[in-house]
Amino acid sequence: MAATRTLSRVWPSDSRLDERGRLQVGGCDAIELAERFGTPAYVYAEDDVRARSREFVEAFRARTEHFEVLFASKAFPCTAAYRIMAEEGLACDVASGGELHLALAGGFAPERIYMHGNNKTPAELEYALNAGVGHVVIDNFTELEWLEANAPGQKVLLRVTPGISGDTHSFISTGQADSKFGFGMDDVAGAIERIDRLELRGLHAHIGSQLLDVAPFEELGKLLASMGDYPLLNLGGGLGIAYTEDDDPPSVEDFAEAMLSNAPDGVTVLCEPGRALVGNAGVTLYRVGAVKEIPGVRTYVAVDGGMSDNLRPMLYGARYEAEIADRFGGSDVVTVAGMHCESGDILIRDVSIESPRTGDVLVIPATGAYGHAMANNYNGVPRPPVIFCSGGEAREVVRRETYEDLTYRDV
Repeated sequence: MAATRTLSRVWPSDSRLDERGRLQVGGCDAIELAERFGTPAYVYAEDDVRARSREFVEAFRARTEHFEVLFASKAFPCTAAYRIMAEEGLACDVASGGELHLALAGGFAPERIYMHGNNKTPAELEYALNAGVGHVVIDNFTELEWLEANAPGQKVLLRVTPGISGDTHSFISTGQADSKFGFGMDDVAGAIERIDRLELRGLHAHIGSQLLDVAPFEELGKLLASMGDYPLLNLGGGLGIAYTEDDDPPSVEDFAEAMLSNAPDGVTVLCEPGRALVGNAGVTLYRVGAVKEIPGVRTYVAVDGGMSDNLRPMLYGARYEAEIADRFGGSDVVTVAGMHCESGDILIRDVSIESPRTGDVLVIPATGAYGHAMANNYNGVPRPPVIFCSGGEAREVVRRETYEDLTYRDV
């Protein structure tokens, strides 16, 4: 009988192939999960999420007493995920009234929530204030004036656009001068002067997402530290993950070291990991439908999902790997196509898998961040469930949508 084997870091840390060569996540058989919960389905190794949360906390705690790790919840705005992060001692950032609602439902103390957003509506700000949110991150003069008039005493951070760019896709780069986010460097002093009735606690900046180099964090820390004496400096998040075996992201230790390298003594440094907490902890299960071979051109392997459950490849060319759940490896180069009425509904181009056949369970790893967050009902397709696995036990934390759900809001 063949021995079990663990998998690359692209997969959840506790995933493995069992004696039959079948994928297990959190001790649960992927094919059995597909049969029980249907496909597509987002599957998470719950213990992996917890371990990654602790890794961030421990990396900072080993270096300073003055830090706070925030869950950048836009990566996975799911009540069960918020609950895990709250239990693990993280704080939280939210970027809308909806994310705030989920964070509160997930058990976050309001004082440990930071409210982000480049165009918070008055209704969202009122919701945050009434809920007792700890900090509001001010993004522009319009918002500053509203808070000055309506929220005396509210603790705030000022979001700075630092003019520092990370090496990432332009759609997820946020720190460059030409950005919709934050106050440009020429406007920061004027914004600070206008703050009268609010309690300015510090500065915030974000460079971008899926960053595979920590040097920009060192530069950002030096810049923010030079802009005044504040008790808090929030250097954002954006630490990248491995989507394919070719990706080589920095370690959490290196990330923490860079974040803290230029922090003044006694200043509390905040960081906001999102995808780095949940991205590699999740996989998506699909069922293979049609296999279409175009001689001399390519072979399309169609699955029962696509751009409705993973928009990232279509949005900014994100790359993934894939495997057949009970036949890892293989050299058949195929294109994994979605089921939607768009030629651009392609999940992965030119990926090597083993003899794909109708009915197979196909698995795409590293889908734990932004899949559920960006899920949609294109072509009237119900959104997938979210399944948490731990110790061989699986539980549905978000049920699959039904056709009836699609008409639930009709009036």
